[in-house]
Amino acid sequence: MKHHHLHPDQRLRIDLEGGDSVDLSLGRLMVPPGSRVSLRDDFDPAFTAGLRDKEAAHGRVAANVARLSDLQEKLYAQDTYAVLAIFQAMDAAGKDGVIRHVMSGVNPQGCQVTSFKVPSDEELDHDYLWRAAKALPARGMIGIFNRSYYEEVLVVRVHPELLERQRLPRGTADAGIWNRRYGEIAAFEQYLAQNGIVVLKFFLNVSKEEQRQRFLARIDEPEKNWKFSLGDYRERAHWNAYQQAYEEMLNGTSTDVAPWFVIPADRKWFARLAVSEVICAALEKLPLHFPATDDARRRELQEIRDALAGEAPDPG
Repeated sequence: MKHHHLHPDQRLRIDLEGGDSVDLSLGRLMVPPGSRVSLRDDFDPAFTAGLRDKEAAHGRVAANVARLSDLQEKLYAQDTYAVLAIFQAMDAAGKDGVIRHVMSGVNPQGCQVTSFKVPSDEELDHDYLWRAAKALPARGMIGIFNRSYYEEVLVVRVHPELLERQRLPRGTADAGIWNRRYGEIAAFEQYLAQNGIVVLKFFLNVSKEEQRQRFLARIDEPEKNWKFSLGDYRERAHWNAYQQAYEEMLNGTSTDVAPWFVIPADRKWFARLAVSEVICAALEKLPLHFPATDDARRRELQEIRDALAGEAPDPG
């Protein structure tokens, strides 16, 4: 089976209005499958690939939105592949803004966004992949997961008492559960890829200081108060544990068919640019095309056209 996936050696040529441009290696954003990375040493949350012009970057994002709209139209018409884009991040990293900006030009008929919050009692009565499987995109669709089944190796790992609510069989909630879940998730994503679902995974990597500044802005600016909760602040106390959980997740589940992209998120404009570039590049890897019209269909269309052309104009 041929895989149409991105590779760390692939380079993205990003040309901005005004002449600023960069040749960006995906290896600067991707966790190479089979390798081990360090979030602290290998990924800088403030990285912008040398780009400095924020407004020009906004223009490139707008161009990518149009580019994505054209690709999504082919994806929808062909009805063979689907795309699942997963977004994970610490609070205030900008997930909602990235999703809103990058997907703004996509036909709503061909896109669905699912936000995963605290599991309900019904969801806890099923395996941890059940609620995600129900929300998978159909062929021709782009599905967005705002958080996902990866919460099961992130928040549940940082707060292991949450495992008790899952009523797992005796002896299964042991120290090996996280590595087992990495394997289960990788197998699930391999299954999705083999069935035509392209899995794109984005971790928006924000620094602790930038998160602090964004929390302060949410408190100080009345129109942003709704974005801030006491729970967000309490989770900040577990920053180091989350960083470790994210690092282990990246190393345990970045595969050839579903690699992780670590998106520098301290500059929102660059995060939106990087995500839009990756999604467009991934779709352009697919053999997308509008369905072909065979001879019988062409004859049928010609007959309809002749009939329409022969109708008398409506005087009204």
